[in-house]
Amino acid sequence: MLASFATNHKNSKGRLHKEAASKNRSPFQRDRDRIIHSQSFRRLEYKTQVFVNYESDHFRTRLTHSLEVAQISRAIAKKLKLDQDLAECLALAHDIGHPPFGHAGEDALNIVMKNYGGFDHNAQALKILTKLEDPYAEYSGLNLSFETLEGIIKHNGPLKNAKKLPKAIKDYNALHNLELKLNPGLEAQIAALADDIAYNNHDIDDGLRSGLLKEKTIRESKLVDSAYAQVDKKYPKLAEHKRLHEMRRIIYSILVDDVISETEKNLERYKIVTLEDIRKRKKPIANFSAGVFKEIIKLKKILRQEVYTDPEVQIMNNKAHLIITDLFDFYFSNQECIAKQYLSRLATKRTKRDQARVICDFIAGMTDRYAIKKHQQIFDLYSLKPNFK
Repeated sequence: MLASFATNHKNSKGRLHKEAASKNRSPFQRDRDRIIHSQSFRRLEYKTQVFVNYESDHFRTRLTHSLEVAQISRAIAKKLKLDQDLAECLALAHDIGHPPFGHAGEDALNIVMKNYGGFDHNAQALKILTKLEDPYAEYSGLNLSFETLEGIIKHNGPLKNAKKLPKAIKDYNALHNLELKLNPGLEAQIAALADDIAYNNHDIDDGLRSGLLKEKTIRESKLVDSAYAQVDKKYPKLAEHKRLHEMRRIIYSILVDDVISETEKNLERYKIVTLEDIRKRKKPIANFSAGVFKEIIKLKKILRQEVYTDPEVQIMNNKAHLIITDLFDFYFSNQECIAKQYLSRLATKRTKRDQARVICDFIAGMTDRYAIKKHQQIFDLYSLKPNFK
């Protein structure tokens, strides 16, 4: 029942390492299952989204965020007659390359890796899925389908500037051409929009629950103000936690319906018939309408001003920078202390650039709590490590 322009698993461009087809699962179902069973996916449970996990059991983590994105992706994909398994798969894996402490951790790793090629979470996701996850007997990585890997690294669109490609993407693309300059299929485009829908909504929720965000401020967004007004009119004496939930339900519905409607209009407007019609276009087919997109930009601005740059959040971010920087400096000077599975990789690396990348991979894979634990252990042993700066 797939649309003619959907990504059809029967026409998949395959895997780097050929495998026999499964009798009971499509290639994209198998990809999804491999991602869910991976160690890197499990570690998302203890990686920061905006607020660190230990501050509240109810704040989102990278894992719960990814699950929300997956639910939205499947719903939109079903309505548009796309491959739901692929859309879900891409949503579940889209944040798998993020280091501990959210964007603060990514910024810190990018700084310490400045002279060694930098850090990019999309490139790290590809490296994890094709190399660092290593459970199988016959190959390294999870050996995912072309369409899954393509959708993950093109999470923010095609990669047209070959000069700025991270090494991990260049290296893998030399083995398995992911056609970097072309648009991904609609499933990948939908997953990217579902990411926006999910994090804008749950950041409102987490921001209000934390006290950093005030209702008066967030209602400067017409989208939020209209949703609150609808709830208050229908339920004038509703308890606050239910009122917040009903408001967010309305926003979810508005954004999901808008993506479906605008994408359907684009499919008709540009006479899209096949997957190749989508891939060869210069701009994506899936999108928000102009009016809703404008409101999303306004909402992001409010969240940035009131939540992301709040002094309390910045204190956490500064602490994250300190922990990441200290860990990197320590392991670079004391490479024998790195985890066992990385020692063998370090033993084969001759240049500082290659050594730094192994250490970066180790730190990027840490959860928040593991990074904090290792940092504390290092300082407890400080006197035993005189070369630790």
